[in-house]
Amino acid sequence: MTRLGAAILGCAGTQLRDEEKRFFAKANPFGFILFARNLETAEQIRALTSDLRASVGWNIPIFIDQEGGRVQRMRAPLVRNWLPPLDDVARFGAQAARAMRLRYQIISAELLGLGIDGNCSPALDVARPNTHAVLRNRLLGDTVEQVTRLGRAVAQAHLDMGVLPVIKHMPGHGLGTLDSHLELPRVSAPRAELDAVDFAAFAAFADMPLGMTCHLVFEAIDPRPSTISPVMIDLIRSQIGFDGFLMTDDISMQALSGTVPERGAAALQAGCDAVLHCNGDLAEMQALMDVLDPLSDASQIRAERALAARKTPAAVDISGLEAEFEALSLEHPIHD
Repeated sequence: MTRLGAAILGCAGTQLRDEEKRFFAKANPFGFILFARNLETAEQIRALTSDLRASVGWNIPIFIDQEGGRVQRMRAPLVRNWLPPLDDVARFGAQAARAMRLRYQIISAELLGLGIDGNCSPALDVARPNTHAVLRNRLLGDTVEQVTRLGRAVAQAHLDMGVLPVIKHMPGHGLGTLDSHLELPRVSAPRAELDAVDFAAFAAFADMPLGMTCHLVFEAIDPRPSTISPVMIDLIRSQIGFDGFLMTDDISMQALSGTVPERGAAALQAGCDAVLHCNGDLAEMQALMDVLDPLSDASQIRAERALAARKTPAAVDISGLEAEFEALSLEHPIHD
């Protein structure tokens, strides 16, 4: 495989512009990511994903945030609407692992049918009472045991259906009390708590092919946000043991200071494999790629290994999965 660009990039609209095609052909990023602005109809989405792949000339992975609940870039009637993950976990109780497996098998089938083969899910942060509302109900539980058990069901459901899961937000965002889209969260918890809870949850997923960082400062360890901290990236690699392909959270989020190119360069220097840039601003992407080197040798190996985890799924009766989920839902109805 040719050396890939160290980025996952978005596009502006529902169709690729000629200047975007030329830029993507030159940048040859590791992947693309889609948002609501890119998604109108099934036919249009399939055409867009085909054009994105044609622009680089290979079967590039195309990602989305389709957790369910508030973070669900596609909605009915195009696909099913879902409750936030933590709400479904609560209502299904002892049947939560089964329900989450079914839920994300169905979501993965919906995505793959539209040409999307990567999902930025599951969020493996351990929920706390004061976890910021922008994140809390997107999580799977408030204990390491619950998060690892349900997270494994979610991640494996994706892999079984031919969709790459992206575990996030490494090494743990559950103690964040600010919205990192707007501000830089700081965590003052002692190292012992972090090791036993937040980092332990991710250590159980060290075998996953793809991960995403968090823009969060762990004051007991390093004063820099994790995404641009060599100390924190080394912790992800050594203590947590994750040797998958590590992307940043969206580099445009305001938790980070400096220009977008400065942030991206700092993330790669810290040890991230690739920079995630989501807003589809072509000029901003061009400036970013001007300062990013292609994937390093180690990152290229991790990229190829991650792509090899993207398997063709065995034939699955989707209607049967949906019927099983509906039957389970009748046993555990939604309460207002």
